[in-house]
Amino acid sequence: MVYPPWEANVACIAARGTVAMAPAPGDSARTPAMTTPSSLPTRPGMTVPLPGPLHSHREQLAELVELGYTDIWSAEADSSDGFTPLALAAAWEPRLRLGTAIIPAFTRSPACFAQCVASLADAAPGRFAIGIGTSSNVIVERWNGIPFVEPYKKVRDIVRFLRDTLTGEKVTATYDTFDIKGFRLGIRPEQAPPILVAGLREGMLRLAGREADGAIINWLSPEDVATVAPVVLGAADGAEREIVARIFVCPSENVEAVRAGARYVIAAYLNVPVYAEFHRWLGRGDELQGMWDAWAAGDRKAAMAAIPDSVVDALVVHGSPEQCRKRLQAYFDNGVTTSSLAILGFDPDVSFWDAARALAPAATAAN
Repeated sequence: MVYPPWEANVACIAARGTVAMAPAPGDSARTPAMTTPSSLPTRPGMTVPLPGPLHSHREQLAELVELGYTDIWSAEADSSDGFTPLALAAAWEPRLRLGTAIIPAFTRSPACFAQCVASLADAAPGRFAIGIGTSSNVIVERWNGIPFVEPYKKVRDIVRFLRDTLTGEKVTATYDTFDIKGFRLGIRPEQAPPILVAGLREGMLRLAGREADGAIINWLSPEDVATVAPVVLGAADGAEREIVARIFVCPSENVEAVRAGARYVIAAYLNVPVYAEFHRWLGRGDELQGMWDAWAAGDRKAAMAAIPDSVVDALVVHGSPEQCRKRLQAYFDNGVTTSSLAILGFDPDVSFWDAARALAPAATAAN
């Protein structure tokens, strides 16, 4: 199977973790409230870049639309940047909504960040959403040479600065993590894009509900969404919030191959401290302790072997296409409003496009 570039390096995948920090002093923490079902539309999306070089994606994007996918969501680690694939799609396929999941808050200066956001919002008016997260110390410090300090405050401040500058007014303001002196965007998009915050635990999830237009979540089961979504919605004081989930999926009944590949990726991700704490919060501490102990002892093989089948089956959607479609629907039933499928190539007999077609909304409707 040909892998999308973001999938090719598992170590890089692990480095993408978003950090969900406790609220900083002065940021109120609210107990999640009971919420009513969202009236936001259900949006089935796909992670990009797609397989192959960027210049070859025009026809592939059109096929996604014909299959019933409404959105594409990019990321930014060591492959393409998060904006260029979306800029191409903005010109090539006007039927798609575009989003970033995520752009690191640290790796662009505030003014440059605002210019990137405003430019893409201007290129795709009303169909672009900017997703922001902390990224990780690996990407921020080791790869970009930027101190990874106060990540919660940094994300919060970028959200606030974007709100301020997208009005078109001149901004002179002191935020906790940077100062802005007299910046005004020279381009003002017709529609300011929704701002989404990537979060794992309660601090960042509350920030997403309180100050952003929604949250971006990943590495969780449909049942976990019922724990996570109320935190976001409870902080929103009754306002609707988009919940975007990156969902890892391999529509294959080769259970042995899927579980073997999934253990490799799960071990890479869930040994990152922030993801470990996330899954402890979700209640998987006992199930994953054996993996964590073996990993800490330097025994990677034993760590992967210690991951229970139940954890693999909870976090990676697999099985027949029909089983996968039902499992994907459970994410929406529990509070997700927008999906970003990340197709994993664990079965060499299932190509990316076989998977994309089998999981497509059009296929769901036909069945």
